[in-house]
Amino acid sequence: MLNRETPVLIPGPAGQLEALLLEVPEARGVALVCHPNPVQGGTMLNKVVSTLQRTARDRGYHTLRFNYRGVGASAGSHDMGSGEVDDAEAVATWLRERYPDLPITLLGFSFGGFVAAALGARLERQGVALDKLFMVAPAVHRLTADNPPAATCPLVLIQPEADEVIEAQAVYDWSANLGRAHELLKVAECGHFFHGKLTDLKDLLLPRL
Repeated sequence: MLNRETPVLIPGPAGQLEALLLEVPEARGVALVCHPNPVQGGTMLNKVVSTLQRTARDRGYHTLRFNYRGVGASAGSHDMGSGEVDDAEAVATWLRERYPDLPITLLGFSFGGFVAAALGARLERQGVALDKLFMVAPAVHRLTADNPPAATCPLVLIQPEADEVIEAQAVYDWSANLGRAHELLKVAECGHFFHGKLTDLKDLLLPRL
């Protein structure tokens, strides 16, 4: 199996988007990974994002991670909301055109959890049946009537119990009020960036991908 990601440039609504693509033989699906808050230094090279990408690769998915507008070599400037979801939608469109017969799984960390969930809702409205959605330490407070979460695809929430960035109780409350079937996994003695817990994160993801 080839483990080297290939740099690609994808047309986006604010200009080209920098991305890393990895293809595997006989892929079971495509995994699109969304990174954390760019204003706080989040990029597609974040270590949690890298763990999500590698775990999906190890489960037999083509993977793609990308930088939002204004991050790295991606054109444009931060929008911190719908703009980043627009970017993710452009990437998803590119993936669907490249792999029309493969289902898409969305994974997002922190702000990327919001982006992945909001993208999932857009794709569902377009009639795209998503395979799965994983939200890791997600910024659920950003999900609003304007950017609602995906409503029908299988959903897994993974939340560190000692999260110092996203209030864990806010995620638990959001989960309790979601009104749809999903799985909530709590990671004990774990902070937002999964320091010393990346193996635990991979172990939670592997059987669910």
